[in-house]
Order: sequence, then structure tokens, then C-alpha cells
Amino acid sequence: MFDNPAFLFASNNMFLWMVLGGVGTVIVGLLILLVMYNYFGLWFQAYMTSANVSLWSLIAMGFRRVNSRLIVQGKIMSLQAGIGSEDETSITTRRLEAHYLAGGNVLAVVRSLIAAHRADIDLDFDRAAAIDLAGRDVLDAVQTSVYPKVIDCPDPKRSSRTTLSAIAKNGVELKVRARVTVRTNVEQLIGGATEETIIARVGEGIITAIGSSQSHLQVMENPDRISKAVLARGLDAQTAFEIVSIDIADIDVGENIGARLQADQAEADTRVARAKAEERRALALAREQEMKAAVARNRAQVVLAEAEVPLAMATAFKEGNLYGKLAGNGQKQP
Repeated sequence: MFDNPAFLFASNNMFLWMVLGGVGTVIVGLLILLVMYNYFGLWFQAYMTSANVSLWSLIAMGFRRVNSRLIVQGKIMSLQAGIGSEDETSITTRRLEAHYLAGGNVLAVVRSLIAAHRADIDLDFDRAAAIDLAGRDVLDAVQTSVYPKVIDCPDPKRSSRTTLSAIAKNGVELKVRARVTVRTNVEQLIGGATEETIIARVGEGIITAIGSSQSHLQVMENPDRISKAVLARGLDAQTAFEIVSIDIADIDVGENIGARLQADQAEADTRVARAKAEERRALALAREQEMKAAVARNRAQVVLAEAEVPLAMATAFKEGNLYGKLAGNGQKQP
């Protein structure tokens, strides 16, 4: 029986299948060990915290090149913070993966949602993810809503000037430095203007308020009138911030621009008057020279006329007309 070729072929095939089965079992066992080593601890952590992340989801994240530890950490943070379940907050594993693959900061979005929930700010996952993908620091925006920040106007970090220069109606210059307290307007954070616009608008409002004052003394006596006038203009419209207050930190008296301008104007008027007087003097001198030339021309004409008299007398004498004319006049001829 052992010399039967069919039996030998069957025995060889059975041995081959046993070897292949053993190798496959070893490979499967190694894969299971690898998966357990990489994902079991993370899955067990998610399971104990009710994060609702399956083992197959973790394996699929590895194939999609998603940081599974980051996703699980985000879900655990959102659930343990008490902001709600997946159905209430829409913070699902797939949405966190999508935000991660889109290049967003998952933990920053989750932390911002937790901070907004604690501060009773209306912020959902979609808006927070959109703010994060737009390039804004969503966590800093929520923190600024809770704890307003102060912006210097002008800002020494953005400009070389440390004060705003404004001139009252009496011509006196005032140098003002203001501090603007703002908090984030989450609803207009996407597409809203930034801090530079707030600084520019507040500076414009301060200069306008001082320029409309009759005297710099009024501003020095009541600096809060500037703040009230600026706040009344609604400078935070279409911006990512809401102005809480505008405080005048410092006011210094500068130059008397009005007096200097009047002095410059007087000097300019003097120069104009001198120029006009010089023009009139030059015209008078030119007229005098013209009159002298006219007198000389008339004298020349008189001399020419006097020179023609002897010539006329000589011509009359030569022609014999001189005596005839004399006789006609009743004079006796010689």
C-alpha cells in the first residue's frame, strides 16, 4: 500500500496542506498579535470610556494613514467633558477623521467646543471645524470670547508710532494713546475683519472726535467724551470682534499747529505783498523809462522841425517867393 503511487501523492498533498495550514495559522496569529499590540490598548481605552470606537475602525484608520490615537483622544475628551453624546454633538469618528484628513487640528476643535460649552457659547462642531480650516485659531477665539483681550491703539508692534496725533478746532495738537478691549464675535469670525481693522477704525474715530471739539481743553477735561463718541459709531460692524470698551490711556499736548499755520500764512501773505509791490515798482520804473524815451523822441522831432525852417527859407529865397510873400503882407521891398 505504501508503494502505491496514488497513496504517496495523497500523502504528499496532505502534508503540503498541513504545512500551508500551519504557516497560515502562524501568519494569522502574527497579524492578530500585531493588531492587538498596536490597537488593543487604544481600543480598550475607548471601550472603558464609552468613546464608541470599534477595533475595525482603528484598523481602517491605519490604512487611511489617520492618527488613530489623536481621534480616540478627541472623542474621549468630548465625552468626558460632558458636552453630549455623538447624536447631540455630531462628533463622530468619521467626522473627526474627515477633519484630520482635511488638514485640521482635531484637538484644537474639541478643546474649543469644550470651552464654549463651559462658557455657554453657541458653537457647534461644523462652525468650529470651518473656523479651524479657515486658518483661524478657534481655541484662541473661544478663549477671547470668555476672557476679552486688550488691543493698543496704535499698536507699537504693527506701527512705529506710539500715539495718535489729532488737532482740535483751536489748532492745538493732542497726542492720544488708547486701549481697546474686545472679545471674539464667533458668528462673524469667518469673513470678519481682523484686529488691524479695529485699530484703524478706532484711530479714525478718535481723530474725528478730537477734530470736532472746539478746544483741546474740552478733551483734556473729559476724555471719556472721546470714548463715548467712538463707541456710538459702531466700529465693530462686520468684524470678528465685539468692542467692549475704549479707554483713553494717555493724552499729551503737542504743538500749536493753528498758530504755526497762521504764522506761516502771514509770512506767505507778506511775501506775496512784497512781490506785488516789487511788481508795481518795476512797472513804474518801466513807465518812467517809457516817458523819458517819449520826451527824447519829441525833442528830436522839434530839432528836425527847426532844421527844416532854414531850408524852407533858403528855398523860398532862391525861388523868389520870399519877397512876394513879404509884399503881400504889406511889407516894403528892399
